[in-house]
Amino acid sequence: MKKAMVLMAAAGLGAIASGADVSNQVKLETSYGDIVIALNSAAAPVTAANFLGYVDSGFYNGTIFHRVIPGFMIQGGGYDSAMTEKITQAPIKNEAGNGLKNDRGTIAMARTSDPNSATAQFFINLVDNGFLNHKDSTVQGWGYCVFGKVVKGMEVVDSIAKTLTARKGAFENVPVTPIVIKKASVVGEANVPAKPKVDEK
Repeated sequence: MKKAMVLMAAAGLGAIASGADVSNQVKLETSYGDIVIALNSAAAPVTAANFLGYVDSGFYNGTIFHRVIPGFMIQGGGYDSAMTEKITQAPIKNEAGNGLKNDRGTIAMARTSDPNSATAQFFINLVDNGFLNHKDSTVQGWGYCVFGKVVKGMEVVDSIAKTLTARKGAFENVPVTPIVIKKASVVGEANVPAKPKVDEK
């Protein structure tokens, strides 16, 4: 599937709330404006901690949104403006079976065809992408782990989605003018509804 392939990192809420998860907010200061994301560390503890580790280390500063597909998602966090891939930490386990859905405005981890290959790259869903959700624990059904949502700056995300893109070397859907994450930082805490986990089959 074309849309599934674009999420490969190499070349890239529907349930009722059952409580409150006090999660860190991360601000992405981009060349298009600020995006604030509330992380759901209750539902995705490993993934949220991994993301915060990259934020705290300054890893995302100077990276770009390197893949933009209107009506689907914007992906970033792994390349600089020269399309040089950054060296990451070890991959993390896939927590896609946490009950969080790939709905509009959510942030999820990009990965290769290996379900447990996510490192630093992430994407923000522009629409409800149900086909990316966890279905089962097979390679085909594992899905993409959602670990938070945009709470401010969705208009910036939508603006990024309208940018002109082109092919650049081996990469498709690359913004012609680099969309830079100037700085990523923890800015506070916000209450994000925790979702009940779904059973893995």
